[in-house]
Amino acid sequence: MNVLFLCTGNSCRSILAEATFNHLAPPGWQALSAGSRPTGEVHPRSLSLLAREGISTAGYGSKSWDDLPVTPDIVITVCASAAGEECPAYLGNVMRAHWGVEDPAHATGTDSEIDSAFETAYRILRARIEAFMALPLGELLTDSTELKKALNRISSITPSV
Repeated sequence: MNVLFLCTGNSCRSILAEATFNHLAPPGWQALSAGSRPTGEVHPRSLSLLAREGISTAGYGSKSWDDLPVTPDIVITVCASAAGEECPAYLGNVMRAHWGVEDPAHATGTDSEIDSAFETAYRILRARIEAFMALPLGELLTDSTELKKALNRISSITPSV
């Protein structure tokens, strides 16, 4: 099963989600990430945070959804549409969910405040990915309605950071 984490720039949130998902994924599951308008580079703070968490950063890069090596089975958008950010719509016949997270690339303030924004985005995504991994995936893969409901419920998980 291939899960695509999608946002606009593919430099922070979707990369954090892709790497974290792949770090935690059971055999047979793989995450990818892409952007509708990729920046072309991964934000250095995303890479630093992943390294601090013990998650490999090898091979991750900012890329377009036009360059995916496989067709995803599930697409999860991570843009913060509630904040007025445009959320890309993946054009394919796949299951979709929206797990909006504020973009830490737009954080301002001190280095500590900016690092905190990245940490917050990562913690939210990790909690949601862990909830995804805790689902009875074998059962849900045969019931797309229930899988969709579960993915939508996960979107509301926001851990205290």
